[in-house]
Amino acid sequence: MQVFDTSSIIHAWDNYPIGQFPSMWRWMAQQLDSGGIQLPSVAIVEVSNMAQDCYQWLRENGLRSIDMSNQILTEALRLKNLLGIVGDRYGGGVDENDLFIIASTYCHGVRLVSNENAQPTLPGKKIYNYKIPAVCGMRGVRVDCVNFVEFLRTSGAVF
Repeated sequence: MQVFDTSSIIHAWDNYPIGQFPSMWRWMAQQLDSGGIQLPSVAIVEVSNMAQDCYQWLRENGLRSIDMSNQILTEALRLKNLLGIVGDRYGGGVDENDLFIIASTYCHGVRLVSNENAQPTLPGKKIYNYKIPAVCGMRGVRVDCVNFVEFLRTSGAVF
């Protein structure tokens, strides 16, 4: 299973139009239907708010939701504490939904597909500036995180 965040599925939708990449989207539909691609419930809500046509396509093609559980909520709180975030004072990095997405991936022991920019040089203040890939790479987290193109490359699929 792969967990997709909002940025990756919208990146795919915007940059690989279904009319020009139909075989890729047929393959994506198969992955959705088999549970090979899933989105946390918070990402599904974000997609529905940002790209209604993408959301509709996901719903029509077997989208499975990862619902928030006590385990995921507890892990998100651990990540929040690890980053030193107090209350709802998030900066320019991850927000609460991002923590839920990372925690969902961590709890299922799978790979996260995110198109947030990697940060080769990490900012000094984690609380304000760590993006999803940086949080995934932190000691104590270590979630495998790739972007959409890396996901396609490593899938071995040929379109």
